[in-house]
Amino acid sequence: MGTRDPRVDAYISKAPEFARPILEHIRAIVHAADPETVETLKWGHPTFTHGGIVCGMAAFKAHCAFHFWQGSLIVDRQGGPAGQAMGQFGRVTRIADLPPKSVLKGYVKKAVQLREEGVKPPRPRRAPRPAPVVPDDLAAGLRRNRAARDTFESFSPSQQREYVEWITEAKREDTRKSRLATAIEWLAEGRQRNWKYQ
Repeated sequence: MGTRDPRVDAYISKAPEFARPILEHIRAIVHAADPETVETLKWGHPTFTHGGIVCGMAAFKAHCAFHFWQGSLIVDRQGGPAGQAMGQFGRVTRIADLPPKSVLKGYVKKAVQLREEGVKPPRPRRAPRPAPVVPDDLAAGLRRNRAARDTFESFSPSQQREYVEWITEAKREDTRKSRLATAIEWLAEGRQRNWKYQ
């Protein structure tokens, strides 16, 4: 059996007047579509769960938002018209801005089904970052110290990037020189940049 959270009641009662009927409408549809829905607050907004987050809603000064956690698998569009707001339905300022009740119920049922089946949305693959550009002073230090150079060259691009960024992010020249000397010393000993925390 689903549950209603009194904190959601409080959230709706404190929402701007235009938003209250919209939030009540969404809440009623979610519970009608899934009687086992459990309400809670997540990130300060009403959230509906069923074995995990299913959907949530929020009220702002001039609009409301309604979103499905796995929206890309449920609703064709993301971010509403031209990505104007969080969620899949854009800036909702009146109930008519939402799809019909039957359509929303279908979305809720689909979201619950995905949760019950353990389906997760596909994660976009990130292109690998290019190898870091070694600054001239680090390159010169590596040329002078074979052990440091061998260690640096054996590191993955992300391990190399940690050293490069640490050196290049120094704001003062003295700090940069100090970091460069330390980096060459640590590399000669075969250490990664954050070896103290490993």
